[in-house]
Amino acid sequence: MTSTSYETSADSGTTGDLSPAPVEPASPNGGASYDLPTTPVVTIRPGTRWSSLDLSSLWSYRELLYFLIWRDIKVRYKQTILGATWAVIQPLVMMIVFTFFFSKLARIPTENLPSAAFYYTGLTIWIFFSNAALSGANSLLGNTNLITKVYFPRLIIPSAAVGASLVDLGVASALLVALLFYYGFGLTWGMLFLIPLAVILTALALAVGILFSALNTKYRDVRYALPFILQVWMFISPVIYPISLVPEEWRWVLHLNPMTGVIEGFRASLFGRPLNVWAMFYSFAFASILLLISAYAFKKMEKSFAEVI
Repeated sequence: MTSTSYETSADSGTTGDLSPAPVEPASPNGGASYDLPTTPVVTIRPGTRWSSLDLSSLWSYRELLYFLIWRDIKVRYKQTILGATWAVIQPLVMMIVFTFFFSKLARIPTENLPSAAFYYTGLTIWIFFSNAALSGANSLLGNTNLITKVYFPRLIIPSAAVGASLVDLGVASALLVALLFYYGFGLTWGMLFLIPLAVILTALALAVGILFSALNTKYRDVRYALPFILQVWMFISPVIYPISLVPEEWRWVLHLNPMTGVIEGFRASLFGRPLNVWAMFYSFAFASILLLISAYAFKKMEKSFAEVI
């Protein structure tokens, strides 16, 4: 067996150490080595199906939403003599016509309610919904220069169009309040339901506006189809007739229309009638689901807006 001996010099002042000395790594260019900074690691994971909506960005751009709403209001009534009074004239004239033809001539019942108040309530709600949906559907085409030059969440544009229509609803409601006091209807606790009903109405108009605004960028015949759809939609909604006029076995079909619960809910809250909570809940669920679907479809088509608009 072979043994290995280690010798140490007595005058060197060192002791024998059998552990190997650490070896410094050589740099590629033969010079001294340096500690490299830690490189950050970015992990890319697939997001959820609904994460692409990025609804938080709408809150970040809330000031832009406000200014777009204010711009739409000023443009709408710019160089007009009557200004916002047009928001009252349209339902007022239609109320007079409907009261004469449907109440006086056709003798359509209004559930023992004053004809003027009955028709004006339904027309105010429907005119807001129709104008808001049309404004939202045409909003992207009306802001082509803004879309192709500046980045911001495109959902703001149809949202601003619908938000501007809320001003018209508020102005038109002033005459409705006067009609209620004129016919002797006072304030009741049931009027608290007007707030959630207004939210449902706005959400439904916003959902239709968002969906058709995205489709309108690619299919230009939407501008002709949507007014026709809204016109038909009006006649299957209890705007100019009460739901009690429909045979009882067919009323469930009318309740499939989300505007039925909204219009009947407004009349019940204003005139102290029993409120159909189930119809109101159905309208809320329908508007919420349609709004989510419309927003998701809008975001999926948003990438091609600047190319096809």
